[in-house]
Amino acid sequence: MKPVRILVIGLGNMGMPHAKAYHALDGYEIVGICARSEIPVDKLPDGFADYPQFTDFYTALETTKPDAVSINTYTETHADFAIAAFESGAHVFIEKPLAATVEDAERVVASARKHDRKLVIGYILRHHPSWEKFVEIAKTLGKPLVMRMNLNQQSSGAFWETHKRLLNSVSPIVDCGVHYLDIMCLMTGAKPVSVNAIGVRLSEDVAPDMYNYGQLQVRFDDGSVGWYEAGWGPMISETAFFVKDVIGPKGCVSITDVEEKGAGSADIDTHTKTNALRLHHADTDHNGEFTRIDEIIRTDDEPDHDGLCLREQQFFLKSITENLDLTQHMEDALGSLRIALAADQSVRTGAPVLL
Repeated sequence: MKPVRILVIGLGNMGMPHAKAYHALDGYEIVGICARSEIPVDKLPDGFADYPQFTDFYTALETTKPDAVSINTYTETHADFAIAAFESGAHVFIEKPLAATVEDAERVVASARKHDRKLVIGYILRHHPSWEKFVEIAKTLGKPLVMRMNLNQQSSGAFWETHKRLLNSVSPIVDCGVHYLDIMCLMTGAKPVSVNAIGVRLSEDVAPDMYNYGQLQVRFDDGSVGWYEAGWGPMISETAFFVKDVIGPKGCVSITDVEEKGAGSADIDTHTKTNALRLHHADTDHNGEFTRIDEIIRTDDEPDHDGLCLREQQFFLKSITENLDLTQHMEDALGSLRIALAADQSVRTGAPVLL
């Protein structure tokens, strides 16, 4: 089978690891890389110097005529880029969030269906073996579930510059929140019914109509509740930047704190690393004492961030070559985005939003 000819747009924290995956996998052929400005050859990874470089997406799309497009740009560009790719006959991998608005996200999904092309959204945790285990165990804890998650990032220097650019188009509870809301939906298998959120602007570097700290609470129709918190900036605390904890009637399961010494919360590798899962059983004897000790499930051999991106791109390739039905995948992406954007609405209005 001929390799899938792919155009990569966006070469930042997510785009470059995806480009490396396409470069490494036999099933792909990179026909172009596109960023806002040309990257000096000596700054490119080994083996990338011969790939055609572009600084305009539409020029790159017309010139390369790819079989697939990988979109790893800022959120406000996602919908227009994806629809243009579909209209050209290409399949699309797109980083989360799918789009800046629900309406735009629905347009993207409708275009994928209209042109009968594959659309894979970058929910990297779905391809993470430890997170798959985390979801599997959570489903054994009974109902309702209490799901507590956050991803605070104390950022400075280049990391803060990146966050400030992101804040021009998306808030922290939307950008990363869609990941964890997706996980909550997988854990409960239930329908979200309402969301309430708060947000605060903590820096004059942040636009007056944006906030760089937020927290949301979501309710599900099975009685489960979820909490997610995210903040970006030099003022954010490192004390509790990584909480991933699920409680049910039968016990709880938690991802342990990141053990990497010197790896701060802005380091992208820490955002997916688990180290271990701790499973606690609520069973007690006639004296009310626990009958089972906590189980520690080691995850030392889990893939790093680049390895997870490679797994994502293997799935994208499989969806194309084996004609996978991605209906549920697209609906799930729409569902988590609806919750996240409703939370953003709640921050701005100060009122709960019914889903």
